[in-house]
Amino acid sequence: MARLIIISNRLPFSVDRDGDQVTIRQSSGGLVSAIKSYFESDAARESNITEKMWMGVADFSKEDFEQEVTPKLQNYDFTALPLFVDKALYKDYYNGFSNSTLWPLFHYFPSLVEYHQHYFDAYSKVNALFAETLLPILRPDDVIWIHDYQLMLLPGMLRARAPKATIGFFLHIPFPSYEIFRTLPTDWKMSLLRGLMGADLVGFHTYDYVEHFVQSVRMVLGADNSFRSIQYQNRLVKADLFPIGIDYKKFSGTVNNPEVQELRAEVQRNFENKKIIFSVDRLDYTKGLMDRLIGFEYFLTQHPEWQERVVFMLNVVPSRDDIVAYTRRKRTIEEKISSINGKFSSISWQPVIYRYMHLPFNELCALYQMADVALITPLRDGMNLVAKEYVASTVNQRGVLILSELAGAASELNEALLVNPTDVKDVSNAIVRALSMPVPEQKQRMALMQKRLMDYDVERWVNDFLDQLNNVKTEQLKQQTKLLDDSITHQLHEEYQQATRRTLLLDYDGTLVPFARLPQEAAPTKELLSVLSALCADKKNDVVVISGREAATLEQWLGKLPLTLVAEHGASYKMKGETWFHSETVSDKWKEEIRPVMQTFVSRCVGSFVEEKKNTIAWHYRNTHPDLGFSRSRELINNLNMLLQNTQLQVIDGNKVVEVRMTGMDKGVMARKLVQEMNPEFVLCIGDDTTDEDMFKALGNQAHTIKVSNGPTAAQFTVLSQQNVLPLLEELTLPVTNNAYAGT
Repeated sequence: MARLIIISNRLPFSVDRDGDQVTIRQSSGGLVSAIKSYFESDAARESNITEKMWMGVADFSKEDFEQEVTPKLQNYDFTALPLFVDKALYKDYYNGFSNSTLWPLFHYFPSLVEYHQHYFDAYSKVNALFAETLLPILRPDDVIWIHDYQLMLLPGMLRARAPKATIGFFLHIPFPSYEIFRTLPTDWKMSLLRGLMGADLVGFHTYDYVEHFVQSVRMVLGADNSFRSIQYQNRLVKADLFPIGIDYKKFSGTVNNPEVQELRAEVQRNFENKKIIFSVDRLDYTKGLMDRLIGFEYFLTQHPEWQERVVFMLNVVPSRDDIVAYTRRKRTIEEKISSINGKFSSISWQPVIYRYMHLPFNELCALYQMADVALITPLRDGMNLVAKEYVASTVNQRGVLILSELAGAASELNEALLVNPTDVKDVSNAIVRALSMPVPEQKQRMALMQKRLMDYDVERWVNDFLDQLNNVKTEQLKQQTKLLDDSITHQLHEEYQQATRRTLLLDYDGTLVPFARLPQEAAPTKELLSVLSALCADKKNDVVVISGREAATLEQWLGKLPLTLVAEHGASYKMKGETWFHSETVSDKWKEEIRPVMQTFVSRCVGSFVEEKKNTIAWHYRNTHPDLGFSRSRELINNLNMLLQNTQLQVIDGNKVVEVRMTGMDKGVMARKLVQEMNPEFVLCIGDDTTDEDMFKALGNQAHTIKVSNGPTAAQFTVLSQQNVLPLLEELTLPVTNNAYAGT
């Protein structure tokens, strides 16, 4: 059982005061509608959530909250946690960094971005205020769900003070491409990404936004990822898409509402024999209102046959009236509307019906139901719920949605007429097509979109996100279970000391030494040689360095030590005190087929190179641009797999390397052979790569297996860094003392 704590910039309601009369009004916006619908649903009541809380900045005083608001919240499905922020600080945080820096940048308007340090400082302070307010009341089982771009630092701030907290974050606007995101000052972009990586699950509306985020995390923070799972600071963080839904029944159910029926009848009387095009949007430059009006004007000019037969109802919802640029934009839009009406109006017809107001819900639904066409053409939009609300409201399935291809909703509602919002001809042609579309086609398109929205409504959206958040926590727990902690180290130490015969199987690159820019630069350090010498000096030990490197290199670097060397994954080996044994020589003519393919990819990927050994050939991409190297490696693997079908060669997808070798030549076979011959009581096997997984699988429970990684593995345990390996090996040689593990 848990509490669900929703955190957003504002509380989901405002307080209106008219003299002594105080009323509470629900805030507009998709987030409020979505979460409030979920709170009121059966799914929320049947979940394991015991209490629902909503934290946000209050637009009223503490006195109003205590005396006027609290008594009126008794009938609400959640507890309000208000923050009272200094007005000047809030202005720099909200109007400043949030809406003059992040909003334009994330919506691909870089020329409108304002870069002011005091804006970012205010943003950090308000995010910190949220953290300071929440932390004292936080409980271990709480589920925290943070929403939107105003609070991108908050997950990291909470994680720093509550490492085990369950934290989800959802971004309701687009996440821009790395090329756009990277234009932020370095400190800002690193802070924002570190903040988001404090969450366990980061959600977005579309696949593209997820990919942009993952790429930015790789490029800015240098984190590794496997698809949408990111390893960062010893934690698994998942990024995924959750296209926000609507309360479908809430909109479709209004068709039989008496007030809505009366409003529909009024609209029908006033606009009899006229087609209705309807738009409702906030006043914002991302919504493309000016482009929409220009497109409609072009339509009337190019298609005079539609004059006096169609009206465009444009409702603009007030937004950020205290920002000068928005006031100026409102004036420009109204001038354009006046121009169109002045140009085309007749005594009995006005082409644009314009209102600047918050529409009551029933009136909004009546207009949705009466509209022949919904014209929704933002220049950029994270999702756009208006498009979904229109589809849900059109119960008779008569109506056409014209939707911007740059809205997140376009990826779900592809039966709509998708347009480029800046292309006036495209918009005009879409209007003509929509007004002329046969009813059977309208019904077919609408039915497909409606089914999709019914299947993934707001309840499903919330449940999907919370389920995935729970799954991430489960995966993290599995990783932590495998993590080599002090108690497990102590156990290994005791077993090592008690054994009279021991075999240590140690990979080289990425295990005993860190990866180097070039293979020849990874020579053993004095510290490594000292550790290996100490291990070899114990007569109870058989130390084996088992590597993909060629025999000559291993001999040069480690040949003087009394240990066993295995080269090229087992193709060659030298037992302790003996000479090298090389497996039966196979013609290397196959390399002539592989070499040109790999060289082609060297040309196509700057920083990559080919390394040729006696029995293998490898393409390294550790020094390339991360995205390009990974992308080219997938292409190369695909090409090689097709080329090597029905041959005795295999392709190995290693750690920043693609290798081709003979089938049957792997570390697993060699490790099992050595363990059988040496017959030890204690076996320790450590590696970091795909090729080392062969050893882990082959040895199974015969050995203590450790992977230098925090990703999925067949090994029993993991350590998070190559830097942990030598201290572990050094510790094994020390006498066992309980004091060393005190407190574990």
